[in-house]
Amino acid sequence: MNSKPKNIAIILASGISERLNSLSTVKQFVKIAGKTVIEHTLDVFEKNSNIDEIVIVTKEEYKNYCLELIQKNSFQKIKKIVNGGKTRQESSCLALKSLSCNDNDNILIHDAVRPFISDKIINDCIEALKKYQAVDVAIPSADTIIEVNDNNLITNIPKRKYLRRGQTPQAFKFGVIIKAHSMAELDKNIEVTDDCGLIKKFNLADIFVVTGDDFNIKITYPIDIDIADKLFQIRDFTTSKAKFENLKDKVVVIFGSSRGIGKEILNLAKNNGAKVYGYSRSNGVDISDYNQVEHTLNEIYSKEKRIDAVINTAGVLKTGSLTERNIEDIISEININYIGSINIAKLSIPYLKKTKGSLVLFTSSSYTRGRKNYSIYSSAKSAIVNLTQALAEETEEYGIKINVINPERTKTPMRTENFGNEPDETLLAPEHVANITLSVLLSKFSGQIVNVRKSL
Repeated sequence: MNSKPKNIAIILASGISERLNSLSTVKQFVKIAGKTVIEHTLDVFEKNSNIDEIVIVTKEEYKNYCLELIQKNSFQKIKKIVNGGKTRQESSCLALKSLSCNDNDNILIHDAVRPFISDKIINDCIEALKKYQAVDVAIPSADTIIEVNDNNLITNIPKRKYLRRGQTPQAFKFGVIIKAHSMAELDKNIEVTDDCGLIKKFNLADIFVVTGDDFNIKITYPIDIDIADKLFQIRDFTTSKAKFENLKDKVVVIFGSSRGIGKEILNLAKNNGAKVYGYSRSNGVDISDYNQVEHTLNEIYSKEKRIDAVINTAGVLKTGSLTERNIEDIISEININYIGSINIAKLSIPYLKKTKGSLVLFTSSSYTRGRKNYSIYSSAKSAIVNLTQALAEETEEYGIKINVINPERTKTPMRTENFGNEPDETLLAPEHVANITLSVLLSKFSGQIVNVRKSL
């Protein structure tokens, strides 16, 4: 009986960044959103449940730095670092030759400089290998592609519906891709740009195309660094419902628990066995007051000897143009919607270090762009997202998970007070947001914006 095939990812990271000569380092080691590009890429493959092993291909002079990154991130699946070649083709070949594989094992070859690779694409490639021996990843071309000659004159305009823009990973059965590279070594004049090109050149197998993702960009030019940085800022994340029985006996603190989403989170956590403490201005805790938050958390810790999770749903929504509002009202809104989260985060982290716990904050869909008459609210919600992403990096070494929930319009008392009655079918139920929030609280990821949509 054939054993289950292994899934091995080869990460190509030996490029010298000729097209990024304005930067002081090669593109795979440029820092974006607090980590190097290759760290973001490796993290996706490390956390994918289907990937068994990872091989990094890089230049000899980069190996020690790669080892430092592996140790820093506690990557467990990286089994070896292989010296790269002069070309992409040579680097792939060297990685494949370093492996001890069965012909039926699955090989995924991916560019280190595509940090937005998704679990879905990885899983789709592995699934496709159950039927095909070679798999490419591509997206439809939004542009008309023209073919020109040496004189820059158009010679052909192919039909766009048949054109795709290639991405990675490319996936193969080990037997067919190692054969392709062995054949290529005997043909020194072969000219292909990727591994699927070899399969096609030697007609070794049909190549199935898995649909890629517009986000799965390759960092090639200096402008790509700016684009990638923005994508990390706005990228969202989804989660599935967790096993709520894992909440049993966890000490959970909720600020903003008197109504709306906070109240629903409190009830759901209690119903699943958590020890829940809920606070709001209605029972004497104003999150904009540092001392009140400090006293509250200290009191809970003195009683329970631990705090496993802290959630802040507290907020206010006030409208009006900046010039029409008085400064005291503006400062009050900032203090509750932004400074309050800073107070809670700063005071919670020392307790959460001890339990490797979770902090969950709340933003709003308005964080992506400032809106007329919501300048203070929108900018505060944008600040919450940046705060979350920064704190997730600052606390990563302690095992704390810090994430932010971004719900669509939700049927809460605060929304009704500002917008009046709206059709229920156009709004999220606060119970649904509570379910997602507690799933995030129990998750292992950190630094993510978790969108809550009616379609989830």
